[in-house]
Amino acid sequence: MSWFLKPHPDTPSAGAISIGVTVERNAANLLRLRYQVTGDVSGIAFPPIGEGVRTDGLWQTTCFEAFVRTGDTEGYEELNFAPSGDWAGYHFETYREGMQEAALFPSLDFNRENAILTATIQLSPATSIWHLGLSAVIEEKSGTKSYWALAHPPGKPDFHHRDCFALDLPAAKAP
Repeated sequence: MSWFLKPHPDTPSAGAISIGVTVERNAANLLRLRYQVTGDVSGIAFPPIGEGVRTDGLWQTTCFEAFVRTGDTEGYEELNFAPSGDWAGYHFETYREGMQEAALFPSLDFNRENAILTATIQLSPATSIWHLGLSAVIEEKSGTKSYWALAHPPGKPDFHHRDCFALDLPAAKAP
């Protein structure tokens, strides 16, 4: 499945870009996300290549994000993937409350030439629907930031808001 993110109406991008996301879920609990920025990417501030380690604060510059809630639970995971190769994962008990580090270890690949970031991560449980919020923060070289998501709630950008969990992935079928 492929989806396109929309810029938040209060933070439009100055550049002529679009962000597509391809989503795959398989029976082994793997979620594969492929973010591709197309158009004039020359104005985007991509962070330098990092060490590919867990790093807090990635959302403060260009990064790609996924929020995953399983079934009817209130808790959810926040996953941050930076073009530097660094990543972060958090679990929240409820909306922006009870944050703790999540024991998640994604595999990342960023192709700078084509502005494509691919993240693969193992999640659970396999028997539940996964409600996804897909988003991105794009920082331009000028310092201007735009906030992109499948859906935006009213008001300021808020990727944690329940309205952002706009994509439902059914439980994967066993092979």
